[in-house]
This record gives sequence, C-alpha cells and structure tokens, in this order.
Amino acid sequence: MFGSIVVGTDGSDTATQAVRQAVDMAKAVGATLELVSAYAPVPEGRLREQRRDAPEDVQWAINPRQEVEASLTDAADMAQAAGVAANTHARQGDPSDAILDVAEELDADLVVVGNKGMTGAKRFLLGSVPNKVSHHAPCSVLIVRTT
Repeated sequence: MFGSIVVGTDGSDTATQAVRQAVDMAKAVGATLELVSAYAPVPEGRLREQRRDAPEDVQWAINPRQEVEASLTDAADMAQAAGVAANTHARQGDPSDAILDVAEELDADLVVVGNKGMTGAKRFLLGSVPNKVSHHAPCSVLIVRTT
C-alpha cells in the first residue's frame, strides 16, 4: 500500500509526535521513511563569526544545517530503534515546500504532517504547513492530531 512515507520535523514536541506515528505506520506496512527538515539561510558573515569564535576542531561543523541535522538524526534514531529504514533530507527554505519537494522527487506514497496550526482561526492563515501540504501534495496526506 505505502512504499515510502515522507514526514517533516523541526524537532518540536508536536513534530516528534507526527514522526512517531509515521514510524509506527511505516513499520506496520514495511515502508521506508523519508524524514524532512527545512532550515533558513544564515548570512555568511554570521557563520564566519561563529566559526572564528569556535574551537578549531569543530569549526567545520558550523553551518546553516547544523540544528536541522540534529533534529533529523533524532528522528532517524527513533525510526532505527523501531526497525524502520529511514533517509534524511535537510532542505533550505520553507518547510512545506521542502516536504512537497521530497515527496515529489521520490514519488512518495504518503505524506504525514502534524495538525499544529490548524485549529480555530489559525487554520485559515496562508502558509500553514499542514494546510499547504494537504492542498499541494502529489500523494495522499495523513494529518496527525498532535495538539
């Protein structure tokens, strides 16, 4: 039924709930999990400053993807602990675009997102990740209740 499942994470508690449910679903159906996280570009001047102030042996690790990689590693560890194959995708830009791009590139069967931001008046705001993903995904979308 589902061979590949895309799920976005930003490391928050609600995103972790969505990842947990995606892991459970992937395990149940034998799917591969595609973990996606987006990051904003950081000005090169700020990166140079942070590298200059850091110990020499860790300067190489200071980059715009640094925090995103930690979130993806945590999610991948969760999948691995459950025996689920997982790939990580760090993308620069808007979170919903990152999720949609990975789903399209990999011809995913399902996208899982949390419902955060879809209650009350917030659900009418343009730019809401679950709202945008649900309207533009190239495949089925599961919106997990995380709030």
